[in-house]
Amino acid sequence: MEKTHGPEEPILDEVDIEEFAKRGEPLPLAKVYRLRIDDHHYVTDAEKLTGAELLALAGKTPAGYHLRQRMRGGQVRPVTPEQVVDLREPGVERFMTIPKENTDGMKGETEGVLDVR
Repeated sequence: MEKTHGPEEPILDEVDIEEFAKRGEPLPLAKVYRLRIDDHHYVTDAEKLTGAELLALAGKTPAGYHLRQRMRGGQVRPVTPEQVVDLREPGVERFMTIPKENTDGMKGETEGVLDVR
């Protein structure tokens, strides 16, 4: 994606988005951004990625995983596969994946049922 910046704004070689979010500092422009998905770090030259692209960085697919975005302060937001995430948005800290479980149509059918074996 194209990077836009003012003439006086420097472009750093690499920026760790989690570090800046934890310090509460705005994310500067960079040639590459280092981000964390689950317990692994990845590097991208894009400022904006879709949920599907973020999952692909981690070697996962939207069919098998949900994606969550953790913000500074602990707020967690769901990210859909087609949703665009701006890595430079203030407070973006890291990402988490959650496996989708196969319920075979049984979800909710046993809620409130007492096992009396």
